[in-house]
Amino acid sequence: MKSRLKPLVGLIAAPLPILALAASPAFAVTPDAQQVALRGDVVQAVSHSTRTGEIAADRRISLAVSLKQRDAAGLDAFLAQVTDPNSAQYQHYLTVDQFADRFGATQETVAKVTAYLKAQGLQVGAASANRLTIEASGSAAQVRKAFGTGLATFHDNKSGRDFFANTAAPVLPAGIAAEVSDISGLNDFARYTHFSTPQGAPTATPKVTGLTPAKARAAYNLTSTIGAGYTGKGSTVGLVEFSAYQQSNIAAYDKYFALHPSTPTVVNAGGGTTDLSGQGEVELDIEVVQALAPGAAVKVYEAPNSDAGETAVYAKLVSDNVPVVSISWGTYEAGETPGNRVAVDTDLKEAAAQGQSVFAASGDSGSDDQGNGGTSVDFPAADPWVTGAGGTTLGTSSSGAWSKETAWSGSGGGVSSVFATPSYQAKVNSGANRSVPDVAADADPSTGWAVYTGGAWAQYGGTSAAAPNWAAFAAVYNSEAKAKGKPSFGFANGTVYVLAGTAAYGTAFHDVTSGSNGAYSAGTGYDKVTGWGSYNGANFLKAKLG
Repeated sequence: MKSRLKPLVGLIAAPLPILALAASPAFAVTPDAQQVALRGDVVQAVSHSTRTGEIAADRRISLAVSLKQRDAAGLDAFLAQVTDPNSAQYQHYLTVDQFADRFGATQETVAKVTAYLKAQGLQVGAASANRLTIEASGSAAQVRKAFGTGLATFHDNKSGRDFFANTAAPVLPAGIAAEVSDISGLNDFARYTHFSTPQGAPTATPKVTGLTPAKARAAYNLTSTIGAGYTGKGSTVGLVEFSAYQQSNIAAYDKYFALHPSTPTVVNAGGGTTDLSGQGEVELDIEVVQALAPGAAVKVYEAPNSDAGETAVYAKLVSDNVPVVSISWGTYEAGETPGNRVAVDTDLKEAAAQGQSVFAASGDSGSDDQGNGGTSVDFPAADPWVTGAGGTTLGTSSSGAWSKETAWSGSGGGVSSVFATPSYQAKVNSGANRSVPDVAADADPSTGWAVYTGGAWAQYGGTSAAAPNWAAFAAVYNSEAKAKGKPSFGFANGTVYVLAGTAAYGTAFHDVTSGSNGAYSAGTGYDKVTGWGSYNGANFLKAKLG
């Protein structure tokens, strides 16, 4: 599978204001100031590409500067407690303000880094509410000066792509480097691929094949739940997108199926995007959520398809504290610069600390996410603070009820090369590193979703359909939990692994026991192709909420 990013779903808390830094102090660098290079900020593709020239000095470059988290050990200790059902702190999550005050950069640090960037001639925005990301922009000449690295153009001999990138790690004065973990935007190589796959060509005729709202609700045992009024109302689902979409397609889908959801709203991050090349992905994500959680509000977080856009969108999601998030875009682990991976992981840790449910597609290339003949997994699904959603082939009975699921051959899964086995996975993973995915849902294009996109009907599969499926379920869960005075879904892997470890597993989940993704096979209980399997809606809700 190639790189991709996917949407998020959630019950949203009122967004907090962005920290304003009106009067940053002046910052001067003396000629003999010690310079320190940041590690992990040269994209891997430079090593196998041909340098073709220098970037134009006046080219505009957008950046996201990530600040180091305070008290990383304290955050790890807090996460261990807040996700442990045996701890008194279990599910006692933090607000954005509480997180920023405990683990974000200090306001003095934000002011110091902001002043340095401005002193180099860059235009600088306000810091994110968690005080961990500062957006900036400037000409290539200004960026060279600010970070002491060349910016050249390259031709990738493997993919045939042309791109620009920094030729060496960025360099900063020691006092600034001590506060910065990553500078994203120094290359435009990163392109996050979505994991949606159409079955056949779209048709402009009113021929609708695949999962409809009614069929999907029946298959995943949500018909009675939604009929009882638990529609996701009061919840907000946040979708991570690196493409724009057309609301006219969403309106046509809703009209055809007589749905009456609220109109999705767009939230721009990192400048947003007007690119429509991935609109099918975005419209799939929105339509799946509206099919299963028609009462939920949908916020579409749009960002440029770049590493700076990636950093900006995750910073925005955690700063807005969107309780449920769905991600259908990503990249193989080695395709992410180490610096960017640390920056995103920092935000995902915050999401867990705040009780946000984050679901990400595990990819559509089976056990070989990188496509190099080996085994590899996708990021961010591989991050321990994300719930990776794998794929299945769905079978239903003549009445439309679930009858079976087998592992879809394209389901991304395997073992992370970066992240250690998290504590919640220790009982089912004896290896040193994290296994992916955690859960699954229908992703086979042949049994996929009816989607209206580009002015036509199509049938879509891919793990990009599995992530918003689970996100929509989390929104439904939250609406019922609120009505019953129970805690929300919260950090999803905490909820999933705790329930899967009880006697209710056999009824709350559909265990997928057959099929493979290449190197790994599905089996009883947890496996590296489908995780714990798909949810059995009403039974899952009964087991958790009564």
